[in-house]
Amino acid sequence: MSGISVLVPSFNHEPYVERTLRSIFSQSLLPSELIVIDDGSDDNSVETIERVLNESPINCRLISRENQGLPKTLNEGIAMCKGEFFAYLGSDDIWLPGFLKDRLALLHKHPDSCLAFGDGYTIDENDWIIGTPENTVDFEGSPLEFLRRGIVFQSPGVVYRRKLLPEKPWNEESALEDFDLYLRLAETSDFSFSRNSLSAWRVHGSNTSSNLPKLFAEFMKAHGAALERSSLDHDLKMSLTNKVWFEAGFNFIRQGYRKEAFEILAGNMSGADSIFRIFDLALRIAIPRRIFKWNQERKLERMRLKHGKIQDVGEGIVK
Repeated sequence: MSGISVLVPSFNHEPYVERTLRSIFSQSLLPSELIVIDDGSDDNSVETIERVLNESPINCRLISRENQGLPKTLNEGIAMCKGEFFAYLGSDDIWLPGFLKDRLALLHKHPDSCLAFGDGYTIDENDWIIGTPENTVDFEGSPLEFLRRGIVFQSPGVVYRRKLLPEKPWNEESALEDFDLYLRLAETSDFSFSRNSLSAWRVHGSNTSSNLPKLFAEFMKAHGAALERSSLDHDLKMSLTNKVWFEAGFNFIRQGYRKEAFEILAGNMSGADSIFRIFDLALRIAIPRRIFKWNQERKLERMRLKHGKIQDVGEGIVK
């Protein structure tokens, strides 16, 4: 028995949930238990889950109920789990075969760590790779430091040590429940980082940028609360806040929210790391939206051609 409990919170992911579940079944170290909570899906997710769970090689359970939202589903699920360790996998995301074995080894090696995490791939609705670990942040170092800078790692890459989590770990009033939890945990506990990339976060029509302004408001609320709890001096708090606002302006422009980007960037240009970053921003603003979007699509297509599908990765990047 691995001592790992796995939760899959499911909501309207009929096209993807079978792939998610089979990626759990394919782990080189199987979890001790699997709980799937369907959060009021109105597609055929439940029927698909029932069919796939009939082939499960591990002890599993399906709960189907009315919609209550992801944070409540996570808190409900972890309260049911019995394992020493806990992980959840969104019903549209994927683990590569060595994921649980890698993270559990890290937690055994570092008994004071409340979680083990690693970077991962980004995939589209058809499993094509559109983002790789080489193109993201190196998370070595203080987790609290990079979280305060607004850098967040992917939730599919995390395994938790249950006894070091608070009761009802996820904030049920937040739309960014993971970021809020990471900030609170990083203030009191250690994180362990794996350089092995063994998970994939899926980007598709229902989870992209449509709620970006709301998510940013939640992000800044959690970020501001974390800074208030800290002992950092006022100037450093302001510097970190300006950096986060500046990077947020970049993301808003990237997603087409130009008006909101201008509002965010006004008075926060000091958050730029260098003059080159400001020049890059000015260039993005000057480029017509249609050309910028065309260029982004070209970049994604090049990524697909270069890296193929997540199934082609095999065991994942092991560094």
